Amino acid sequence: MPGDFSAAGRLEIRITPSDVGKRVSVRRVVEIADGHPMFTDTVGVLASWDAGVVCVTRRTGETVRIAEEALVAGKVVPPAPARRAPAVPQVTAEELEAVASRAWPPLESAALGGWTLRAAYEGDPAALPEGAVRAGFTRRANSVLVGADAGMPLDEALAAVVAWYGERRLTPWLQVPDGSPYAAAIEERGWVREADSVLRTAPLAPLTGLAPDTAVTLSRTADEEWIAAYHRTGGLSRVALEVVSGGPSVWFATLPGAIGRVVVDGPWALFGAVEVAPEQRRRGLATAIMGALARRAYDEGATAACLQVERDNEGAGALYDRLGFTDHHGYHYRRPAA
Repeated sequence: MPGDFSAAGRLEIRITPSDVGKRVSVRRVVEIADGHPMFTDTVGVLASWDAGVVCVTRRTGETVRIAEEALVAGKVVPPAPARRAPAVPQVTAEELEAVASRAWPPLESAALGGWTLRAAYEGDPAALPEGAVRAGFTRRANSVLVGADAGMPLDEALAAVVAWYGERRLTPWLQVPDGSPYAAAIEERGWVREADSVLRTAPLAPLTGLAPDTAVTLSRTADEEWIAAYHRTGGLSRVALEVVSGGPSVWFATLPGAIGRVVVDGPWALFGAVEVAPEQRRRGLATAIMGALARRAYDEGATAACLQVERDNEGAGALYDRLGFTDHHGYHYRRPAA
């Protein structure tokens, strides 16, 4: 365990719920043997302290739950020492798309062979007028993630997609990697191409060295300030909040005038919702948000960064270029012709 807990020979608990989000070292009683307490130590990020339970997330991503009464010592410790940045893991487009999908999970999904149908929408489809179609929360959470094999002829797969989304009164979108074996055949069938995007990756360690801003706050939940800033909508529906809060290990960052989000999934840190108010741009706020989230993801064991951005978003693209991101693969969306 780093450092010494004792002060004048006494064990002390020098952390409180206000230290959530900081790296801590805690000692707890695990058993009593021959009348003597046996201790174990845990180092990691203090993820939560609620209802008498302290949760510490180790660098491996494992979360240790500790009964408050078992704590005998605890303190805030410095960030983990920097490690040499490894190469970004070698993964296929299909594998990385699956990681990205877990970071923006739909509320409903279904398998179609190796394809995944996804939906996240409000209300009862049966309550809509005949023929009406509505939009779910984001195209990403309301589209088919096209994998390598649909398990049936393409025309049958497309018919199944149209039927599934039709039952939910949603537009049947396909999210298609540019290199998909289905890409050309889907185009030949007249499905309209939109929203060309790219999935970009970078080593995470260099991002942890971005200049910190002490005004950045990190939280496990999206607070009112974060929600109000997202797309400048002033609020999120229940479904939208479930989507943005979903994922293996989610962190939200807030700074006056800027927000961001990261999801840690094994070696990957999936960045998203990095937004800066128009009047606050070109002041380094997005970089500060990215740095704070990168350090938190790094503490949880992530080694590689990943994000999704539309190709025509030149401002975001320039920022990510400066931060060392490179293209992993492109993808686009398709919908039936009107």
